[in-house]
Amino acid sequence: MKKGIYEIRVFDSFSSAHHLRNYKGRCERVHGHNWKVELVVSGKELKNGMLIDFTILKEKLKGVLDILDHRDLNTIPFFKKRNPTSENICLYIYGKIEKALEKYPLSIKSVTVWENEKQCASYVKVR
Repeated sequence: MKKGIYEIRVFDSFSSAHHLRNYKGRCERVHGHNWKVELVVSGKELKNGMLIDFTILKEKLKGVLDILDHRDLNTIPFFKKRNPTSENICLYIYGKIEKALEKYPLSIKSVTVWENEKQCASYVKVR
């Protein structure tokens, strides 16, 4: 049998407001979204038949999203110098999740953020 990797994904959501700086258009005004987030992790090693318990992965993601939930994203220090775009929200979540999962033998494959059902952005770390 060929060697491969396992991949699992979890979803969660949060609501927040934001506005884009140095941008001409509707998004320069304060507005809100009900964001949907997908976290994908991968790895080769299973422990007890699992890459990581879904409950743990969901708890770690929820812990990060709780920081963003019902907040004006422009007031969060990370977004003081970066526009709170879908792309930068992915990067923020990726960094926080990477830290939260550092003791687990897996890699974060991607973080995807939907600002509505028709558009999303992803951050995928290149190895």
